[in-house]
Amino acid sequence: MHKNDFIMKRFLCILLSLITLSVSAGAQRSRLLGSWNGKLEAGGSSLTLVFHFTTDSLEKEQYFFMDSPDQGAEGIPGEIVLLDNDSVSVTIPMLGAAYQGRLVLHEVPQGSRPSGEIQGVFTQMGMQFPLVLQMGLPVLNRPQEPQPPYPYRSEEVTFSSGADGAVMAGTLTYPVGYDDNSSEPGHIPAVLMITGSGPQNRDEELFSHKPFLVLADWLARHGIASLRYDDRGMGESERGTVEITTQTNMQDALAGIRYLRSLGEFDKVGALGHSEGGQIVFMLGAAEEADFIISMAGPGMRGDSILVEQNRLILTKSGFTPASADNYSRVLAAMLRMKVDGYSTDSPETLVDSLITALDAQNMPFGSAANLAAVWSSVDDPWMLYFLQSSPARDISRTTCPVFALNGSLDLQVPPVNLEHIRRLLPDGPHHLIKEYPGLNHLLQPCTTGMPAEYGRIETTIAPEVLTDIAEWILSLQPR
Repeated sequence: MHKNDFIMKRFLCILLSLITLSVSAGAQRSRLLGSWNGKLEAGGSSLTLVFHFTTDSLEKEQYFFMDSPDQGAEGIPGEIVLLDNDSVSVTIPMLGAAYQGRLVLHEVPQGSRPSGEIQGVFTQMGMQFPLVLQMGLPVLNRPQEPQPPYPYRSEEVTFSSGADGAVMAGTLTYPVGYDDNSSEPGHIPAVLMITGSGPQNRDEELFSHKPFLVLADWLARHGIASLRYDDRGMGESERGTVEITTQTNMQDALAGIRYLRSLGEFDKVGALGHSEGGQIVFMLGAAEEADFIISMAGPGMRGDSILVEQNRLILTKSGFTPASADNYSRVLAAMLRMKVDGYSTDSPETLVDSLITALDAQNMPFGSAANLAAVWSSVDDPWMLYFLQSSPARDISRTTCPVFALNGSLDLQVPPVNLEHIRRLLPDGPHHLIKEYPGLNHLLQPCTTGMPAEYGRIETTIAPEVLTDIAEWILSLQPR
């Protein structure tokens, strides 16, 4: 089930928009209808899968789709081959996968409702793995997620982007005690939160975590206001008319910064961005639009270099030899350079084969050629083309406001080597803080390997030391 995580995250919206395929229902309503979940054990790793079997309102059609919550994927469409009272057979064409299973009932006390599990086999790329499904959805524990009532005030607000006038919707959260003047209204800092790549809501919700909600709550409890907003086309924000790139997203963020200033309620107004948002905050800093910036796992290298290094690290962590991972990465790098230079082909497969031969890179992980051909076909998206050739170097070198740049040592998506580039490029400043956190991943969670498959399984949304450092650093910038 391994996929390029960067591509998967970017194009998750495609999965969500696909309509599940249907098959005519039998005369009898299957007792397997509903949601089932189980753990797929493969290659030393565990992956949660959720199967949904449902019908239309008239119960004339049956539908199947699958979620992979550990990978942040929902609504993957499938086809029902068989679904009766005790057996199931489905295919997932998008993944080249299939599942066959049979209901095994448990012994229960007389008069109790029958219960059981589906015992079956999941097949993909010629490999078979046992998969046992239990009725219901997996229970995910998120202990850091705040629950109402909150000891602070929040407002639903809107502001218009300078890119095309699209209306962005968000939540402005004030600090505890703001309304009773104990936090000295007009003398408190405020921070705008900017999400990572791909369309996300104001909480930056992914893998059932809500990092920006957790962060907004923490900041409010420590005397700092914040504004988080839905990305274009997500939640209550308008999609607008422009092509979405990092530049467009910067224009949206700039409008948010200016909106906070227009309220006249805050002292310093800064920006905090995660991943792609970590690049955007340097764009705001270079334009002297932010009083301070925080880059959480933000890039310090050109986009294509990040993508190549990301793939190399993930392949190596997945158990492939360093030599095979390097071969794959060399072919990918050459392919991305050609894409940026405008090269086109009617046969990505032929192009990939020629690059493998030219670079003497035959020793690669299984299925690499097909994966690379699929990557070639997927990077024509305006956002991706902009990302591949964009470098944050110029913006970093022109940023003079206070900067807090942080990364996890086990970040495989924006590897911590990016911090060294930021450190080298950033002009000296008395308030700069550049910090690598041992044992944290791309989401700044404590982890074991840093692999994206861990994100959803980890209960912690953001490591407490990161929350503490962010709040203390912002407050350190305030006049005493």
